Amino acid sequence: MTTFASGTDTLTRDALTVLQPGFTGTTAPDWLLRRLGEGLASVGLFGRNIASPEQLAALTAQLRAERDDVLVAIDEEGGDVTRLEVRTGSSFPGNNALGAVDDVDLTRQVAAELGRRLAACGVNLNWAPSADVNSNPENPVIGVRSFGAETDLVARHTAAYVTGLQSAGVAACTKHFPGHGDTAVDSHHALPRIDVEAAVLESRELSPFRAAIAAGTRAVMSAHILVPALDPDHPATLSPTILTDLLRGDLGYDGLIVTDGMEMQAIAGTYGIERGSVLAVAAGADAICVGGGLADDETVRRLRDALVSAVRTGELPEERLAEAAERVRALAHWTAAAAATDAEHTPDTEVGLRAARRALKTTATEPFTPLTEPPYVAALTPVANIAVGDETPWGVAAELFRLLPGTETGSFAGENAGRTALAAAGPRRIVAVVRDEHRHPWMAAALDTLLAARPDTIVVEMGLPQASPRGALHIATHGAARVCGRAAAEVIAGA
Repeated sequence: MTTFASGTDTLTRDALTVLQPGFTGTTAPDWLLRRLGEGLASVGLFGRNIASPEQLAALTAQLRAERDDVLVAIDEEGGDVTRLEVRTGSSFPGNNALGAVDDVDLTRQVAAELGRRLAACGVNLNWAPSADVNSNPENPVIGVRSFGAETDLVARHTAAYVTGLQSAGVAACTKHFPGHGDTAVDSHHALPRIDVEAAVLESRELSPFRAAIAAGTRAVMSAHILVPALDPDHPATLSPTILTDLLRGDLGYDGLIVTDGMEMQAIAGTYGIERGSVLAVAAGADAICVGGGLADDETVRRLRDALVSAVRTGELPEERLAEAAERVRALAHWTAAAAATDAEHTPDTEVGLRAARRALKTTATEPFTPLTEPPYVAALTPVANIAVGDETPWGVAAELFRLLPGTETGSFAGENAGRTALAAAGPRRIVAVVRDEHRHPWMAAALDTLLAARPDTIVVEMGLPQASPRGALHIATHGAARVCGRAAAEVIAGA
């Protein structure tokens, strides 16, 4: 049983309980352990905290030695967004690949296996799945993180993912409410806005969240987006109309509401994280996610003090803060009870690769003969999305090298990318790897150059496949996970 440090009053404990901070390093710093003893109930992990499964298990054990019911959260979507395998790429394809297969049982199996790996490392809350309907193909932050652009497809796979993940004793946190799919701005940098009528939101954006709630999702994450049809003045994370009236009232959800990262500029750049956190809890949020970029004791102290001060000045009702803290503790209780329910399951280490293979869509202008000589892989590389991170490797070069030793590669960008890639490739067969060609005019121009000079070029699209297939062979992987690259490499090399 967890005991709290003497001298920590109930109000201060509750203020700490609703925070989900991050930290730096692969072991828990002293300040974090001290805060756990004072009432902090959640910790967020990122790629910077993880070196190996064994190290992660030791880290979570260190946290639980201080507080046995701590919620250890992570942003592990699989696919392009991985923290467990940040240095190698994920063993699981992401949502868009699963949506392309459209086998809800497979989605459930993938989520369950991912959940088991998280649970084995001591992680019990996953900020996933994304339930966003990617209705805007120009969306810079969702894309292949979505199951697709069709509401019904997204809804059924969201429910399957929630069921699979939670079967492993890991709480799902369905995001980004009320739906981030129809945006053209990344909320890490600014405040996105969705200008559609309430009837469209009801039929499109909200349907997957209703499915997640029916499936029993234990948490829902709010989006830092402005939806004037629902609330013209406040982003969803700070809106009582959206979090309390809509999510709690109309949708009947009674689980934990978690904010997206409060250090993101959509909130921090407008309200500041202290003011934003107070407004979020007052609006109906129960847990304040912070730590993607702010990961120190000073941030925790400032947020705790802001919440306590807001209660004492009457801006934040004390019962609202107490209710939020109790929901955090209730989820911690659920994870502790669910932890042993899946203990005897035999791991399925190949389910991710099977799913990635099934997700491939290949288009050839004529019968394709697999390569027998090592090619040159020209990676046409866009600027990394901050939500995904730029430290996770992607592409097909490493997997092709495994199958065709001697394969070489180069990374190219900008208006001269095509000509530079041609010169680097020399006489070798070119495999051009792109990511969201439709969103990057320079990338499309580079492909034009490559294909004009070398019509036998193989094109691998590892983002959202929107542009028309072209090349001697076009492979759409529906994501850039390591297993997606392996599945494409197997086709190219005839493995």
